[in-house]
Amino acid sequence: MKGLVSLVGAGPGDPHLLTRAAVARLRRADLVLYDALVCDDAVAIARHAKKFSVGKRAGRAGVRQETIHSLMIRAARRGQRVVRLKGGDPFVLGRGGEEALALRAANVPFEVIPGVSSAIAAPALAGIPVTHRGVTSAFTVLAGHSPAAYEPVLDSIRPGAMTLVLLMAISAQREIAAALLTRGWAPSTPAAILFAASRDDAEAWTGTIAGLNRGEGPGDAGRPGTLVIGDVVRLRSALKDQDAIAREAAVSR
Repeated sequence: MKGLVSLVGAGPGDPHLLTRAAVARLRRADLVLYDALVCDDAVAIARHAKKFSVGKRAGRAGVRQETIHSLMIRAARRGQRVVRLKGGDPFVLGRGGEEALALRAANVPFEVIPGVSSAIAAPALAGIPVTHRGVTSAFTVLAGHSPAAYEPVLDSIRPGAMTLVLLMAISAQREIAAALLTRGWAPSTPAAILFAASRDDAEAWTGTIAGLNRGEGPGDAGRPGTLVIGDVVRLRSALKDQDAIAREAAVSR
């Protein structure tokens, strides 16, 4: 008897940004294995399920990826409906592809429920469009936790040619800024650090690559953070106030 594993994207944080499909899977789940950055309110939707945190955070011990695979496979083979609840989108720097391959190799039925990635949501909620006509028509999403992850990509991008969105990058912001300057990016290129997108403690800092390199950017306060590099950051000053007005209007309704 085989169950089903749903690889579900939890979005950037606010449970209201979960898709209808994600909510439906959570409500029917027997077992939920959730990441560290998934908010408690999203997990609580699975009222009848057993719930276990299997998240990994930088510098902290976490559940081995192979263990996560085993937990999903074992539960599904017992006929359970398993939700693997992942921050953002399962296939955007979330190891969802590895989990899907492990399920496929074990002949366990699975599905993917996409989520809103913080790579797009965090800049948007801070008033920064990752693309904008006349400014840039492209963006690249990079993992910022290691030079081995971002340096080969930076080598292939002409300085200033597109917006860079770096996840897992807050603790390495100075090193990333130095790598950009070395590759010819202008020191005055705008930069933003966005914390806790869509949550009550959301916060944004704006400056330049040179400022990041000097250590002016805020450090990691234990909240999820996104680093944005590019001229689109300049648009925040024009868009953030209107966004706040719109949120207040939505609440008043």
